[in-house]
Amino acid sequence: MESGLAVGARWARAVPALSSSQASASPRRAPAVPARRQSAAQQRRTWDIAGNSVTFEASTKVAGCYPTSTNDVRIIAFLAGAALLLAAAPAPSRPLAGPPAPARYRLRTVVLDAGHGGKDPGCHGLKAREKDVALGLVLALGRQIEQNMPDVKVIYTRKTDVFVELGERAAIANRHHADLFISIHCNAASRDSHGTEVWTMGLHKSTANLGVAQRENSVILQEDDYKDRYDGFDPRSPQSHILFSLFQSAYVTNSLRFAQRVDGALRRDVGRASRGVKQAGFIVLWKSTMPSVLIESGFLTNPTEERYLNDKANQTYMAAGIFRAFRAYKRELEGSAADEADD
Repeated sequence: MESGLAVGARWARAVPALSSSQASASPRRAPAVPARRQSAAQQRRTWDIAGNSVTFEASTKVAGCYPTSTNDVRIIAFLAGAALLLAAAPAPSRPLAGPPAPARYRLRTVVLDAGHGGKDPGCHGLKAREKDVALGLVLALGRQIEQNMPDVKVIYTRKTDVFVELGERAAIANRHHADLFISIHCNAASRDSHGTEVWTMGLHKSTANLGVAQRENSVILQEDDYKDRYDGFDPRSPQSHILFSLFQSAYVTNSLRFAQRVDGALRRDVGRASRGVKQAGFIVLWKSTMPSVLIESGFLTNPTEERYLNDKANQTYMAAGIFRAFRAYKRELEGSAADEADD
């Protein structure tokens, strides 16, 4: 079958061209009195198109105007032929498939990591030990996620006082294909130091940042063959940390996004002093293949902060702040329309 354009062109050629004076004439408006009435035979015209008999109305009235030139008729004939064949074309047996809709992201699994444990107590104050405070915070956070977000699977690197190697902590998250890794610790410095810090993997920008990373990474000295396990990395060497921290994580954007949520929630909702979101080279974050953060919940070397962090009610309260950050981050990633005004 001829295309609509071809048929329209053939119809247009069938109408004789006008002289230049005729072609320049402007179309006039429809007369107030209807034109002379035509017979039924004059009003209809039948043409043979590609073997089919097609009947058209002889009137060429379009949008209230009567064409006064043959060129107008040729244009109308061309468009009418194209429209006719397009309308007569067989419809597809089923709608054409468009591009598949992108799968919506879902945060299904989170790994909670209580720092240190077992033979590694971490830092300590007069009474409190980092491994105990970190475990209390992790268990409180895990309970809140499990109770309020049953669609999220919570995995723990430890739920008791046991030693877990740094590499194994990240490996647990990788084996479970976690969508987020949260490691919780306590800090140590002078007696006056106070407040929370939230860390992501990245290049440390000061010797203070380097010191925190060195302290948290030094736990590998308690592991057998740590140089073989960590590709010759020496936690006592500043040069090792400088080279190590140049590693650029593919998940840095979402890690920073969640870190900022946590920092804001602890400051705004819990009332903790914020020391900001920072970056440094932490082994446990480097080894994990998903967005990951390390939360320093406070300074056990500050007697006031030690008393606060060692209290179970305060641990639950801080965990509630981290939970709110987690919930808001999940909604943000999944594009939820839920109201986040209270987050």
